[in-house]
Amino acid sequence: MELIWDPLRKREVTATPEERVRQWFIVQLRDTFGVPEHLMMSEVGFKFGAKPWRADILVYDRNAAPLAVVECKRPDVAIDARVVEQAMRYNSVLSVRYLFLTNGKNTYLYRLEGDRFVPMDRIPGYEEMLCPR
Repeated sequence: MELIWDPLRKREVTATPEERVRQWFIVQLRDTFGVPEHLMMSEVGFKFGAKPWRADILVYDRNAAPLAVVECKRPDVAIDARVVEQAMRYNSVLSVRYLFLTNGKNTYLYRLEGDRFVPMDRIPGYEEMLCPR
């Protein structure tokens, strides 16, 4: 069994295809988009109704409020309406401003505008994500 380091959980985890995508995106958030590592968490558990769920990655603002949720899929899983609906369910509990959906090959970003999420054509840097619109 191959292991991969998760800098957010500070331990090695099994290197499943989805985990590889999660770890790749953590590095992108940190190194490319300037998200401080201490303001991200992976595999965050929460309840929606009576059912337990896990967000792959949560990004927090400087006040420790959820800012973005990231849903990661294996590279062979399409980012389709079901994945979008899953992230929307998470948001009903987490109240984030951004949704990221990625399978490592395709990444989609949505920003909350009013009461709905609209697609964005690029991923903003962390400082830009903090600015309310």
